[in-house]
Amino acid sequence: MKIKSVYKPASLEDAYQELLKSSKHVLMAGGAWLRLSNRTVEKAIDLGCLDLAFINDTAEAVEIGSMTTLKAVEDSEIVSGLYDGILPAALSQIVGIGLRNVVTIGGNVVARHGFSDIITPLLAMNAQLKFYDKGLLSLHEYLETRGKTTDILEKIIIAKVPSRGYFKKVRKTALDFAVINVAVTKTEAGFNISVGSRPSVGMLCETAMALLNKASNIDENLVDKAARCAADSLKFSDNHRGSGDYRRTLTEVYVKRGLLQLLDLEEKA
Repeated sequence: MKIKSVYKPASLEDAYQELLKSSKHVLMAGGAWLRLSNRTVEKAIDLGCLDLAFINDTAEAVEIGSMTTLKAVEDSEIVSGLYDGILPAALSQIVGIGLRNVVTIGGNVVARHGFSDIITPLLAMNAQLKFYDKGLLSLHEYLETRGKTTDILEKIIIAKVPSRGYFKKVRKTALDFAVINVAVTKTEAGFNISVGSRPSVGMLCETAMALLNKASNIDENLVDKAARCAADSLKFSDNHRGSGDYRRTLTEVYVKRGLLQLLDLEEKA
């Protein structure tokens, strides 16, 4: 990648207006993945000077600034208190500490990487995204949008509710991207199930969630049915890490294990 110039904005408004000036202007967060591209960037807008690295604990939510590094989120006791700590657990399995000290949570989310181990738990945690121009969007809504994002993510918001969580990443080696990743959460509102690295970006398994959340009683037979439904509702593809059929099988297995664990029908899986 070649960067012709770097712009240091004085404010979010300044950064936003500079971004709109040209399709060849890009936001620079951690830059870990941007530097691997072959593109030429006319102007990189450095967000590092805009105080977007923070973790705030409010009465109703935890707010994570978009420029907060993965390692800072991983080490946060505040974030660890949400959903049985599935977000820090997911982050701790991403390559090495050196990379996690560089990659920002906002940069990873906005990029919608298919291999992301971050999007999957955030989806299951009903994360909200606060953009400078568009305001609040759910992560689910954001992932449904298409095309380049001409906006600046300010923070990720996770509501503080009584909750439990399960996360599983399957990988070939300790430093590899996931073959599949699965997150299951349970709150008073019901279950959320998300699956990523299919190898495309994470998605909610809405049909399986509806099956569980409409049931008056959930037993192991319904868990089996929901796990099969989750796997059957998604599209899986082949790559050098695994086949689509293998990913489908893994999804059914780990969705089932997650549900059983959260229902206290099985020991930790």
